[in-house]
Amino acid sequence: MHEAPGTVLAEARAGEKARGGIVLVGNPNVGKSALFGALTGRYVTVSNYPGTTVEIAAGAIKLGGERVELRDTPGTNSFIPSSEDEKVTRDILLAAQPRAVVVVGDAKNLDRTILLALQLCEMSVPAVLCLNMMDEAHARGFTIDTARLEEKLGLEAVGTVATRRQGIPALLDAIGRARTGRALVEYPEPIRAAAVSLEALMPAAPISGRALALMVLAGDETLAGWLRERVDSETLAAVETIRQRARRAYREPLSYVINQSRMRAAWKIASEVSRRAGEGKRSRAPVAARLDALTIHPVWGIPFLLAVLYVAYLFVGKLGAGTLVNLLENVVFGRWINPWVTALVDRTIPWAMLRDLIVGPYGIVTMALTYALALILPIVGTFFIAFGVLEDSGYLPRLAVMVNRVFRKMGLNGKAVLPMMLGLGCDTMATMTTRILETRKERLIVILLLALGVPCSAQLTVVLMMLGSLSFAATAIWLGVVLGVILLVGTAAARVLPGRGSDFVLELPPLRVPQPGNILVKTLARIEWYLKEAVPLFVVGTLILFVADRLKLLGSVERAAEPVLSGVLGLPKETAAAFVIGFLRRDFGAAGLYHMAAEGRLTPEQVLVAVVTITLFIPCIANFFMIVKERGWRTGLAIAAFIFPFALAVGGTLHWFLRAAAIPLR
Repeated sequence: MHEAPGTVLAEARAGEKARGGIVLVGNPNVGKSALFGALTGRYVTVSNYPGTTVEIAAGAIKLGGERVELRDTPGTNSFIPSSEDEKVTRDILLAAQPRAVVVVGDAKNLDRTILLALQLCEMSVPAVLCLNMMDEAHARGFTIDTARLEEKLGLEAVGTVATRRQGIPALLDAIGRARTGRALVEYPEPIRAAAVSLEALMPAAPISGRALALMVLAGDETLAGWLRERVDSETLAAVETIRQRARRAYREPLSYVINQSRMRAAWKIASEVSRRAGEGKRSRAPVAARLDALTIHPVWGIPFLLAVLYVAYLFVGKLGAGTLVNLLENVVFGRWINPWVTALVDRTIPWAMLRDLIVGPYGIVTMALTYALALILPIVGTFFIAFGVLEDSGYLPRLAVMVNRVFRKMGLNGKAVLPMMLGLGCDTMATMTTRILETRKERLIVILLLALGVPCSAQLTVVLMMLGSLSFAATAIWLGVVLGVILLVGTAAARVLPGRGSDFVLELPPLRVPQPGNILVKTLARIEWYLKEAVPLFVVGTLILFVADRLKLLGSVERAAEPVLSGVLGLPKETAAAFVIGFLRRDFGAAGLYHMAAEGRLTPEQVLVAVVTITLFIPCIANFFMIVKERGWRTGLAIAAFIFPFALAVGGTLHWFLRAAAIPLR
């Protein structure tokens, strides 16, 4: 890397204004991110798409001697959006016609790739077909006649293996020759006639009037605002009249009729240009095929899942939260950085308050950066690596299949397990990833459950260390209470919150050996996010605590909380400080409780009540701010207002139960 990314992107954006940039589109799990990395050489910036919380990666590629911006888009199954991610992908095409759109597809699922290509043909957008994962297609016995496919669609088609950079030069050449294709979809007469009538009423746009007409007919509600800004009320009334006339011709929704027509066309083309060898000729290893089936088996998939989770715990919980945290906290920061910075500040800064702000008990270096970089970063870093392995191996979609039935009871589907799993690393990042869920209701439920009952890896490690001194029964009670609360609150929220759930449609990629290069790129990108987004929140939280301490507010809060902690939870008054700190980071609060337990100041019953309450406690300040960023202040405050008394109520109920049941906990 010899050029600054900012310079590259500035040049690319200047070129894009003149001639248009390149956009990657494709279904989820087709290797789009790996292809993006192979094309850009990792010159990447990530920012929110205007007006949304969806992040778009942008880089630059060399095309015909000039640098052109390349934008990655969220995975989409259709350009008629059913989620915020899909809407962003459609809006990018609607904002300004790109120089070329690269349709990235899994070569093993050619019909799904052709389905997107057909819609781009209808839009009259220059495009290129990238058939990725060609190695896996060949391993499964697939052969694709790319020349015939190009003839059918009028688009160039290039086979690639992005993880190995195979086919990248040919793809770059094809992008330089991108052209509009031929739409081969035959719609029923009422749809065709309505589309012709609507096309004449559509405003000028970067995509064709025919494509806009079909979006309107399909009932694309996300297009309504865009259309109202560009046509008068009389035209809108005429549009609705034509749409209603076409709708009355069918018992099914028009979106279903349109999609079925496109799917039939895609299936027809795919069957004509590809074939699959017989079972005896497949080169895929029988062991891999059996492992594929094992991971989603309703019985044998469970021990496989438990084994995966145990290995992940050893890597994250033992290596990350144990060895690496000890190295960074006690050696790097404890022996080197903090003493050196403290000595420097004492020598150079004469004002006591400023010294305390930097290296005091609530100092930016001694608390914010030490906690963020020495305590949390090694844990979330190892989790990001573990999550990248699960992601790149293709196991995460199988995990979603395994838990789909349970999540249905909470108004969710198996996709919700992905942000929930990420929450075991960091609830703050997991809250951001809820945008992969299709409906607002699903996103709200998962955000609530993350804030309430999913402990981050740092907190979980401290909690398990505390439970390690107790009996197995104590650990079982803690786990049962937390899982029971998640199921209870999720089920209740599904009934109370307005809106609908979504269908569970998820592509199962084959299990494959994770590629170190892919894992490295994803891990570095996520760590970059953590440093940019989460660490500043640690600093803000520390500043709040510093001001509260200077104004003597912390002591007041502790005194006010003492009756609740002693009366409701049966905990000593000293635990108030741990719960106050818990708002900054719940794992910090758990660490305070751990020290009290290690010193013998908590009984076994108090330890169990304390860990249950701190697990369900109000979301930490970083997670709270992320909830506000994603869903607004009203939602963030409502979630915090519910969780705080609810956690105390659960802890109080457990305290009463343990006193009545006299269960041996040591």
